[in-house]
Amino acid sequence: MMKFSIGTVINYIVLGLFVAYILHSVYTLYDLFFPAQCKHANKQKCIGPYLATNPKLELHVYTSLGSGGSKKDKKLLWKVDNFTVESSFERDFNVTLPSKTINNGTLYAHVFVSPKGKSPFGNQLTTVQVSRLTVYAIPQAKYINLINSGNSEDQTKKSKAIEKPVSHWKPSLSIGVVTDLQTFDRYAIPKDVYNYMRISPDGSYLPLLYIDEISYRLKDLQEITSNITEIPLHVEYKPMSIGKLRLLSTMQESINALKTLGFNEKDTDDVKGIFIDTSFYLLALTFFVSAFHLLFDVLAFKNDISFWKGRDSMIGLSTRAVVWRSVSQSIIFLYLMDEQTSLLVLIPAGISTLIEIWKVTKAFKIHFVWSGWRPGIEFGAVSESEKETEQYDSTAMNYLSYVLYPLCIGGAVYSLVYVSHKSWYSWIIGSLVNGVYAFGFLFMLPQLFVNYKLKSVAHLPWRAFMYKAFNTFIDDVFAFIITMPTAHRIACFRDDIVFVVYLYQRWLYPVDKKRVNEYGMSYDEGSDGKQTKQHQD
Repeated sequence: MMKFSIGTVINYIVLGLFVAYILHSVYTLYDLFFPAQCKHANKQKCIGPYLATNPKLELHVYTSLGSGGSKKDKKLLWKVDNFTVESSFERDFNVTLPSKTINNGTLYAHVFVSPKGKSPFGNQLTTVQVSRLTVYAIPQAKYINLINSGNSEDQTKKSKAIEKPVSHWKPSLSIGVVTDLQTFDRYAIPKDVYNYMRISPDGSYLPLLYIDEISYRLKDLQEITSNITEIPLHVEYKPMSIGKLRLLSTMQESINALKTLGFNEKDTDDVKGIFIDTSFYLLALTFFVSAFHLLFDVLAFKNDISFWKGRDSMIGLSTRAVVWRSVSQSIIFLYLMDEQTSLLVLIPAGISTLIEIWKVTKAFKIHFVWSGWRPGIEFGAVSESEKETEQYDSTAMNYLSYVLYPLCIGGAVYSLVYVSHKSWYSWIIGSLVNGVYAFGFLFMLPQLFVNYKLKSVAHLPWRAFMYKAFNTFIDDVFAFIITMPTAHRIACFRDDIVFVVYLYQRWLYPVDKKRVNEYGMSYDEGSDGKQTKQHQD
C-alpha cells in the first residue's frame, strides 16, 4: 500500500483546490456573458426587452447639486434627439461649477433615456441613472528638494498637513445601454441585471442603462480650487453587451466589498487599473496568471518554511545572505508603505518580511529561554563545516563591500541634492530601498560564491527556489499591470538574472550522493569515493 507524507497530502489538497478554483472561475465567466434565455411555454413567466419594439429614443444629461430633486433643480447639459443605442458617440463640454461645488461641495449627473418627443420627467417609459461627477479625495503630497527649497521643514509640515479630503472632479462620464435582446425568466433575474431593470406598463423591461463608475483613476482626478469656475468634462456613449454589464457590475460590488474590509481608495484604484488600463485579452491572461501566482505563492511559502523549520545546520548556506534578505525585505516593506502601494503588493511583502526575520533566528540558531520571569537568548554551537562555509561567505562579502558601499552612499547624496522628496523620512527610506533594488542582487552573490567553492548546490531548498522562480517570471507580467513604484518594477526583472545563474550552477554541479544534503546528511556517508565530475563545456 502506497503511503504519502503529510507534505505530499497538503500539496495534493492545494492543487485540487486550485483546479476547482480555475474551473469555477471559467464557469462563472461563461455564465456572465452567456445567460440562459427564458424558455417557458407560458410567456407570462418571461420578461422581454422594450428595445425589441424598435422605439425612437432621446438621451438627456442633466447636472444638479443632489442625487434627487425635481426638474427645476437640474440643469440640462446635453440632449441627443435621435438616439440609437447601437451607435457610439462622444462630446466635450465646459461645465460651469455652482458656488456650492467650488466650496468643497458635490455635483451629480442625471442620465435619462426616454421616448422621443416626450419629457423624461414623470414618464413611465423613462429609465434613469445617477452618478457623482465629484469625489472626495486627499490631495497628493507635494515633492520638494530638501537641500535647495529654502525653509524645507515648513514645506514638509505643510505637505504632511494636507490630510483632509477635498472635492475632486472626474474628467469623464461614460454611458452605456445594453443592446442584447435578452429574455429573462421573470422569477430568476440575475441580481446584477435586476439592479438596473425598470419595468414598463406593458410588462417588458426598459433599456438597461449603465454609468461606468470604475472608469476613472485617482491620477485623472482634478482638484477643485476656489479659482476654478469652469471645468472640462468628456461625455461618451458606447453600446454594451449583457455580459459586460454584469462583469462591470460584479467588479463594482467587489470593490465596494474591499472597502468594507478596510481597503482604502488607493488600493481599490489599483484594482480598477487592472481592468481599465488593460485590454480584454491581456486581462484574460492576467486572470489565469494570477491564479498560478497564488498557487506558487502558497507552495513557495509552505516549502520555504518546511525547509527552514527542519534545518539545524548552515553548511553550504550563506548566513550573511540570510541576514541581508531580512534587512532588505524590511526596507522594501517600509518603502512600499511610504509610497502607499496597493495591498495587492504590500500584503505579500509583509508576509515575506516576517518569514525572512524568522529565518535569521534559524540561521544563528537563536533560542529564547526564560530565567525566572526574565527572557534570554541563546545561540547554538557552530560546527567545523559551518565555519568553512562562513569563511567563504566572509571572503565574498569583503569583495562586494569595496563596490557596494561607495555606490550606495553616492546614490544617496545624489538623490538628496538633485531629486525631490516628500520628507526626510522619505529620502532615507528611498535611498535605502534604491540601494536594495539597484545593488541588492549583489548580496545574492555570496551564495553563488559558496556554491562555487563547495562545488555543490545540494544544500539549497530547490523546491522552494523553483516556486519562487516561477513567481518571479509571473511578476514580470504583473510589473506591467499592477501599479507599483518603478524601482520595484525594475527589481522584478533583476531577480530573473539571479535565478538563471542558480539554474546554471544546478546544471554545472550535479547531485553527488556523498555530499551533505539540505538536512546536513549524506546519502552515502560510509564510502570514500571521489566527487562527481563536473560538466565539461
